[in-house]
Amino acid sequence: MKHYATVADLPGRIPLFPLAGALLLPRADLPLTIFEPRYLAMVEDAMAGNRIIGMIQPVSGDESDKPTLLKVGCAGRITSYAEAPENRLLISLTGICRFELVAEHDVTTAYRQADVTYGNFAADLISDNGARAVNRDALITAFRQYLEANNMSANWEEVEQIPTEALVNTLSQLAPYPAPEKQALLEASDLRTRADMLIAMTELSLSRSSGQRPRLQ
Repeated sequence: MKHYATVADLPGRIPLFPLAGALLLPRADLPLTIFEPRYLAMVEDAMAGNRIIGMIQPVSGDESDKPTLLKVGCAGRITSYAEAPENRLLISLTGICRFELVAEHDVTTAYRQADVTYGNFAADLISDNGARAVNRDALITAFRQYLEANNMSANWEEVEQIPTEALVNTLSQLAPYPAPEKQALLEASDLRTRADMLIAMTELSLSRSSGQRPRLQ
C-alpha cells in the first residue's frame, strides 16, 4: 500500500461512506460490497483519484437518507477492487489514519464529502505503536473464553503469530458488539486502551450470557 509519512500527505477533503457498525482501523482491512448507485460513483471517482474514502458512523438511531454523522472516522485506501454481477463492486479498504470532521460541503456528487483533520491521530501512521504496552495474554484469554462460550474455535498457533497491533484491531473489527461500542473502540486513545476496552467488553458480554456479575477492572 502507498506509504503516508505524515498526515500532511493525506487529503484534506475526502468522500464519506456512512455505515453503522462498520469499523475501519489503521492497517486493518475492511471488505465491502458496493451496490448503491451513489457509492458506486464514489468508488469509481476514488479509483480515478487518490483511492481514499472516509468510513464514518451515523449517529445511532438516525436512519434518514442523510443522517447526522459522528465526529471521528477513519480514512482508508482502496487496496482491492473487483467487479461482480448485478452491478456490484467488491472492494477492500485498508485503514490509514483516523480523522475528525471539520465541515461537510454542499456538493454536486450524490455521495457526501467533507473537510477533515488528522492532527490528533498522527500516531496512527506509526506501525505497531504502543504494541508493547498491550496485555496480549489477557486479550487472547478473553478471546479464547468468548469462542469457547459460543462453541467456536480458532487456530491458536496462527493466533500466536499475529502481530499485536493486527491482533487488537482484527478482534475489534470482528467483535459482535453494537455500533456505539465499535465507535468507542475506534476513538480509543491508543492501542493499549483499545485492547483494554475490548477485554472489558468481552468479559461483560460473557458475564451477561452466564448470568454472573462482571469482574471489576
